[in-house]
Amino acid sequence: MTRILVVDDEPQILRALRINLRARGYDVEVADTGTAALKAAAGHPPDLVVLDLGLPDLDGVEVIRGLRGWTTIPIIVLSGRAGSADKVAALDAGADDYVTKPFGVDELLARIRAVTRRLASPVDATATARVGRHTVDLATRTVTRDDGTEIRLTPTQWAVLERLLRHPGKLISQRQLLHEVWGPEYQQETNYLRQYLAQLRRKLEDDPARPRHLITEPGMGYRYRP
Repeated sequence: MTRILVVDDEPQILRALRINLRARGYDVEVADTGTAALKAAAGHPPDLVVLDLGLPDLDGVEVIRGLRGWTTIPIIVLSGRAGSADKVAALDAGADDYVTKPFGVDELLARIRAVTRRLASPVDATATARVGRHTVDLATRTVTRDDGTEIRLTPTQWAVLERLLRHPGKLISQRQLLHEVWGPEYQQETNYLRQYLAQLRRKLEDDPARPRHLITEPGMGYRYRP
């Protein structure tokens, strides 16, 4: 059973999400502060976190950074902050998706299912690829630098990277990546792609400002150059 940690300081939202998620077979734990969320996640790690940014003690972005310090579990931000700067900050910190309040429960459930599908995506047991000084093993979902250091990726970073590595040299359109990683309802959220490619380049490219392997084709899409 998928275990979800819901973090929000609004009691009515916590109650509504607890009821709706449990009714659909999820195991749910709730927290109403950032401190409680970090403690709960450390004590009994969830499979997924739904996180409000506007918490009374810690900013939600700080909670994301705290989680990303030790785990790659998916994080879906649920926030009343609709500005692009807030979305960019959350995605840069390591969030996997962003839902703006007010929200529909069906939309949130769809986002949860999409993240769960990314985690369960089948891979070729023999598939490996090289990105600069890194070996990417798609079967075990590990990235190892030549000096033996393991590089951690979030589920969404994996989903984007895997789709590029599966088709070396091929242009993957922005729309195709959005559909395959986030779902068919995503068509215009190219800012998601920019953020995640930037994150992957910072982790994998020798010179993220001049990438040699994870290439942007302006206005069209992205390709992996071996």
